[in-house]
Amino acid sequence: MTYTLLFICFGAVALGIIYIVHQFVRMKKQPVKDAKVIELQGYIKEGAMTFLRREYSIIVLFVIGLGILIATFLGAEPDAGLFAGSAIATAVSFIIGAVFAMCGGFIGMRAGVLANGPTAQAAKDKGMAAALKIAFSGGSISGLTLASIGLFGLTGLILFFTHVIYGTDQISLVISVVTGFSLGASFVALFARVGGGIYTKIADVGADLVGKVEAGIPEDDPRNPAVLADNVGDNVGDIAGLGADLYESYVSSIIAAVSLGALIPVAAMGLGGSEEYSVIARVLFPMLVSAGGILASVIAAISVQLGGGKDPAKALQRGLQVAALLTSVITLILSFVLFEAYQIQAFLAVFFGIAVGVGVGLITEYYTSDKYKHIQYVKKMSETGAATNIIGGFATGLFSAWPVALLMAIGIIAAALVGGDNNSMYFMALCSVGMLATLGMTVAIDSYGPISDNAGGLVEMSKMGDEVRAITDHLDAVGNTTAAIGKGFSVGSAAFTVVGLFATFVIRLRLLDGGAEILSHFTIYNPIVMAMALIGAGVPYLFSAFSIKSVGKAANEMVEEVRRQFRETPGLMEGEEGVKPDYKRCIDISTKAALRELVMPGLLAVIAPIAAGILFGFVGLAGLLLGTFVSGILLAFFMGNVGGVWDNAKKSFDPVKYKGTEIFNAAVIGDTVGDPLKDTAGPAIDILVKLMTILSVVFIPLFASIGDGMGLLGRFFF
Repeated sequence: MTYTLLFICFGAVALGIIYIVHQFVRMKKQPVKDAKVIELQGYIKEGAMTFLRREYSIIVLFVIGLGILIATFLGAEPDAGLFAGSAIATAVSFIIGAVFAMCGGFIGMRAGVLANGPTAQAAKDKGMAAALKIAFSGGSISGLTLASIGLFGLTGLILFFTHVIYGTDQISLVISVVTGFSLGASFVALFARVGGGIYTKIADVGADLVGKVEAGIPEDDPRNPAVLADNVGDNVGDIAGLGADLYESYVSSIIAAVSLGALIPVAAMGLGGSEEYSVIARVLFPMLVSAGGILASVIAAISVQLGGGKDPAKALQRGLQVAALLTSVITLILSFVLFEAYQIQAFLAVFFGIAVGVGVGLITEYYTSDKYKHIQYVKKMSETGAATNIIGGFATGLFSAWPVALLMAIGIIAAALVGGDNNSMYFMALCSVGMLATLGMTVAIDSYGPISDNAGGLVEMSKMGDEVRAITDHLDAVGNTTAAIGKGFSVGSAAFTVVGLFATFVIRLRLLDGGAEILSHFTIYNPIVMAMALIGAGVPYLFSAFSIKSVGKAANEMVEEVRRQFRETPGLMEGEEGVKPDYKRCIDISTKAALRELVMPGLLAVIAPIAAGILFGFVGLAGLLLGTFVSGILLAFFMGNVGGVWDNAKKSFDPVKYKGTEIFNAAVIGDTVGDPLKDTAGPAIDILVKLMTILSVVFIPLFASIGDGMGLLGRFFF
């Protein structure tokens, strides 16, 4: 057995690319005959691409800066075989990871923008089944692009460094260098999620407060100048942003598993075979499982397209079930092919991850779908005003966090138990790989939501008629649930990914000279551990404060602009022929504000772990990471679900029947409060936790060189 078996991954990537190209060609052939739709789609495309170009220009500067830091300071490595490698190679991996992440976001968003108009036209000309097929096709391009380029990047770098630079006997060093790829993906994901989230909520809040509450006009009314900025935000936030988030989890979960497979002593694993055979098998397994996930996602995507039917929810659920089932079968086969012992246990570890992913989705749906009692409860609370609506939604969001935390804890314990003492860390990392193996299908279903939402907006603004709007509304209603499930899945996958990365951090620390002694100080009665854990627990709150305040600050500017146009543009509110709002002005406000406000949260994520490691060494850094993880994951679940509760409670009211009533206005206000929580701060927190952890892993050589791993101040406490 050799690492050349990784070429199988290239085969899976090629299959994904063939599917992507086919869908792009097919999408471009879809007719868009309505002149108004063509015009509006042009605005959306221009706004989305302008924002992405400006956002990426800022990200590139940060990537270059951090790449220089990695190449410079990781050269100060301790005299240990594991880290006696090239800091420049790590920096190159970091830059490649960032570039791949940006390319994935661009392609996914381009597909989403391209699918909006054809989905609206298909709803008018051919009905729901055709519209579903096009909307899902756009989402599947995004999902399979991210999975394909992620696996391609990791596979290519591992093969290059093992067969060209270092040799196959230096796999530990190779994985250490390739970890930079994951850091690059994390770095871009944070900026994409925060920037896109701020953008979309600035426009959404402005459009809702002035349009629905003050002016009493429908959602997506063409008279509202902020609606197109809102549609642009759906693409840059809910497609590019979420895609970057899950892509980063996907890459990091694989890195965590292969790192532990390469680093944990072979004798302790007991998976069978010689030392060289066992190491190769442990590295190959998570990579090939991910390749199997791409194959399963392609087949599942085809099944959705062939079974559009009359119920979009069932079609999408069937696709997800097919992907999960096929991935499970492929994993079972791989476990028996690669391992000589613990085959069933290895399969079960991956299967637990798949099961937890499904469970997180079901719990999220239970708390945020209008099919269940929680939305009806918040809807009832709206009858007495905005205050009670917010109280009811807030309490429901708090309730929703604990069952997910319980489920994840069970998954982690189960994966550790089947592996036993020797394999627990590696098997916990495999659990994360299993949860994210079907990334292509997961992102496809989630990206389908904003495409359907945008299509509904185009139908409304181009006045295609109530029957067509009813079709897109039905597609959008399913999309709202899939979006909430996608956010819950992204946080759950982040939790498992961080567990694997933290285990990698501990194992690498243990292999350093003096590492065992440093780890002996990581106890709950060490004041540095407790103090840094408290500080770490506060980091997600500070991060959220920056993000939410940014939305509020910029939304205020958007509200004033919408009011000004309603007030100063003759004939706009009356809907006179030829009178158009200034859409570009609102798009420009969202763009400038989002780019201005994304810098501070990004700096916090980078500065916090580096400062902790330099000042208090590995012990203080471990405490910081632990506090951030526990606090951040639960806060992210709460924010994502509470926003979904308020959103779907609002959508449960018939806007025609309740238009202008106090009950409807209360529901709109609740939804507006939840917007920056569920679409800006909440989804970005899980990236914050992942970025801080992977950054700590990559910068281990730097921290080890300061005070023998104790930091500048840590020695005074040990």
